[in-house]
Amino acid sequence: MSELGPHVLELDLEAEADRIAAWLRDATARTLRRRGLVVAISGGIDSSCCAALAVRALGPGRVLGLILPERDSSDDSAIRARVLAGHLGIEVETVDIAPALEALGCYRERDAAVRNALPGYGHDWRFKIAIEGGTEGRINVFRLVAEDPAGGRHERVLGLADYLRIVAATNYKQRVRKTIEYFHADRLNYAVVGTPNRLEYDQGFFVKNGDGSADVKPIAHLYKTQVYAMARHLGLPERVCAAIPTTDTYSLAQGQDEFYFALPHAGMDLALWALEHGRSAAELARALGMSLAQAEAVYVDIANKRRTTGYLHERPLLVPGHAVTREEVAA
Repeated sequence: MSELGPHVLELDLEAEADRIAAWLRDATARTLRRRGLVVAISGGIDSSCCAALAVRALGPGRVLGLILPERDSSDDSAIRARVLAGHLGIEVETVDIAPALEALGCYRERDAAVRNALPGYGHDWRFKIAIEGGTEGRINVFRLVAEDPAGGRHERVLGLADYLRIVAATNYKQRVRKTIEYFHADRLNYAVVGTPNRLEYDQGFFVKNGDGSADVKPIAHLYKTQVYAMARHLGLPERVCAAIPTTDTYSLAQGQDEFYFALPHAGMDLALWALEHGRSAAELARALGMSLAQAEAVYVDIANKRRTTGYLHERPLLVPGHAVTREEVAA
């Protein structure tokens, strides 16, 4: 058995790109009977890679890119998305979803929960949510991190009710975006592409009936490290390939490892691969330069997230069997 390290995630990128493209062509035309693909492009590596693979499969004329910013989106995200669309030669439409979110109460409900935890919070403040505890073997705790207009930093531990209200409100963003994606898919007789990588898909880092909803998910088997490698292999612009993973959901910049994962993506990829392949926590500790206790805590954190987010993968539950008739009861 080889020593655990980043090499275990190396792919034959050309062969894998061809395999995914062939699968996309077949899934779109034969299984789904659709003419093309819709991809919401955020400027991040996952959606960019999915768009490039869609073009490889069907050509740029049958891929529609959507840029769907809102009040808290980084301006650079939309710029990267437009750079990508121009590079791929695909048609792109931009829809600002902020008015819809405002009408639905997304920002109002979110800010009310933030003010409940931090009474001085105002509309001109910025904030994010951070997670801690997983790598120490403790129960994960969510913290509110806010910045006032003068640059002062404020932190509070979020109570469960406030945390859930903030997340429920921000989940409007992914669900509104998906509604727009399916409008265009229905209009064009296209299928919708989902963009989660393997780490996000396995650990439940998606919104049910939001970014978790799609007709095809072409990179859900690829670790984030592999997605970056695939993007470079496909020749995507450096500005896209160098993008740091963010949630692009809160007004303060927020890395995915701050909000959800126990480690930055390269470490999480290796940890998930090692767990899937029966490698010990001691091997993981050596590979990542951490203590045995920390490696064991990462494994526990992976298992906990699988358990608590398992319902996200479930189809709607149906009552089993057939309805009971009066005749059956009488018999």
